[in-house]
This record gives sequence, structure tokens and C-alpha cells, in this order.
Amino acid sequence: MSTQAQVAANRANSQLSTGPRTEEGKAASSRNHTSHGLTYNGGMFVLLPWESAKEYDQLVVDLKSEHRPISRTEMILVERMAQHHWLRNRAGLLQGNCFADDGSIDEKRLALYLRYQTTHERAFHKCLNDLLKLRAEKRKAEIGFESQKRKQEEHTRKQEQHRMKQDHHKWAVALSEAKVYHQQTLTARQERLADTAHLLATPLS
Repeated sequence: MSTQAQVAANRANSQLSTGPRTEEGKAASSRNHTSHGLTYNGGMFVLLPWESAKEYDQLVVDLKSEHRPISRTEMILVERMAQHHWLRNRAGLLQGNCFADDGSIDEKRLALYLRYQTTHERAFHKCLNDLLKLRAEKRKAEIGFESQKRKQEEHTRKQEQHRMKQDHHKWAVALSEAKVYHQQTLTARQERLADTAHLLATPLS
């Protein structure tokens, strides 16, 4: 059973409600004791005849603009957030119908609407938390991938540095060997020139 504070609050809310204003809308709303639309109809979310599809579409647009879903799963979570928010507000509006002009209160229906309001409030926050958790896990995976990528790049860089050192060593050895060979060639050439000069200087017998 609701408390006096809840009853007073819901009576005040009913005065500010943007719910059904026409006779047709009021009639549709008054029949919600048999079909209040606070549960998914066949697993689908539907708008009641007196509700504005334009306002609901704007709610979806606003939530998508705020949370910017980038995957199908994120899109579903944001859309479910819109649905639960709408159903939560619907439950709040329907509570106004539980107060009769003679001051009596349909406490059974009021308790039902309060329960659905709480249910959809929690469902909204669950979808929001699931969205944030999904993004946190994705970011964690991206950080792990980036860390692994940096490690691989560092390993590749070290390997390249090692190859460069090896190449530098090979070049140094080759240069040293070339210098030795060049010096040996010069020495052999000088020796041949000296021998030739000596033969030319020796008189023939």
C-alpha cells in the first residue's frame, strides 16, 4: 500500500500530467486496468493511442545524440533505454487515473503502476550500465591491443637495431679487409717495380 506522501505526490503529478486530454484519449487511458501497456506486447514496444509518436521519436534521437552508439549492440541498448524511460513515464501518468473526483483511491492499480514505474526505472539504468560496461570492456581490449602493438613495434625496432649493428660490423670488417688487401696490393706492386728496376740496372754479361 502506498504511503500518504506517495499518494500526495502522485495526486500533484496528475495535475501536471501531459497525458490524455481528449475524451477519446481519456477513455483509452481509463481502460488501462485491462490493457495498461506497461509490459512489452508480444515482446514488442508499442505506443498507446493517446501518446505522441513524434515525442517518442525525439526521445530516441536525443538519447542517440547523447550516447552516440557505434555498434548494433549499443544501438539496441540505447533504444531500450528510450523504451524503458517512456514506459516509466507512462506508469507515472497512469497513476493520476487512480484518484477519483470523490477523493477515493484505486490503491490496487496505484500499487501496480508504482511497481511498473520502479521496474522500468531499474531497467533503464541497467541498460545504461550495460552500455557503459560494454564500452569499458571494448576500451580495455583496445588498450590491450595497443599495448601489444607497442610491444611488437618495440621488438621489431630492437631487431632492426640489432640487424643494423650486425650490418655495421660486417661493413667494418669488409672495409678493414679491403684496406689490408689494398695495402698488400700496393706492397706487391712496389716489390715488382723494385725487382724490375733491379733487373734493368744489372748489366748483361
